[in-house]
Amino acid sequence: MQFKKELKIELQKYSFKHDDEILNMFDIYYNLLIEKSKQFNLTAITEQSEIIVKHFIDSLLAEKKISEQAYLIDIGSGAGLPAIPLKIIKNNLKVVAVDSVNKKVNFINEVAQKLQLKDFRAIHTRSEDLAHELNYRECFDVAVSRAVAKLNVLCEYALPFLKIGGIMIAYKSVEANTELLEAKTAISKLGGELIEIEQFQLGEMCRALVIIKKRKQTPANFPRTLNKPRTNPIC
Repeated sequence: MQFKKELKIELQKYSFKHDDEILNMFDIYYNLLIEKSKQFNLTAITEQSEIIVKHFIDSLLAEKKISEQAYLIDIGSGAGLPAIPLKIIKNNLKVVAVDSVNKKVNFINEVAQKLQLKDFRAIHTRSEDLAHELNYRECFDVAVSRAVAKLNVLCEYALPFLKIGGIMIAYKSVEANTELLEAKTAISKLGGELIEIEQFQLGEMCRALVIIKKRKQTPANFPRTLNKPRTNPIC
């Protein structure tokens, strides 16, 4: 089935916007993703229907949780997921996408340029380093992350970026409840509070969004650097 026709069906199914401009932007993104994945590892998923559902629709699951003009950071953005799909649907978002792999950052910036995305940029750095920079620490409304780390690790990456009242949205699978039990100490210590877990069925996939609100300032020594959040997670 033609890409835009199939995408429109899926966007309609989940009540996402699907005008011609949006379909065209996703089409450009899809073709760049396929082309560049032949050169280096952007995604292991290459079949059209799977990219539409498992990458694009999945990325949009958080759309209704995010205000129209939010300042959003995507941690470990990879091929621009979920940052680019969210920006396509909500073009007033101000977005920073962060990844530690330069080739992926270059790809994200190329897509952003081709799509003429305003207030959107990708940065090549580690999130635990960027979170200690004054211009990025505790200034975002929303922090999103998809397929990056377990929740106790992800909280240390994400919560330092959020202003008080901001929300962290972690894209998770059916293991969300187990991860949440392991992350209770990290959430509390870093200034967060669990708000909700919302579950979705995408075809045969069970997906979950873990929503954590920033209630108080994150202690200055977090996030720890030198990969300590992964090697010695808060527990």
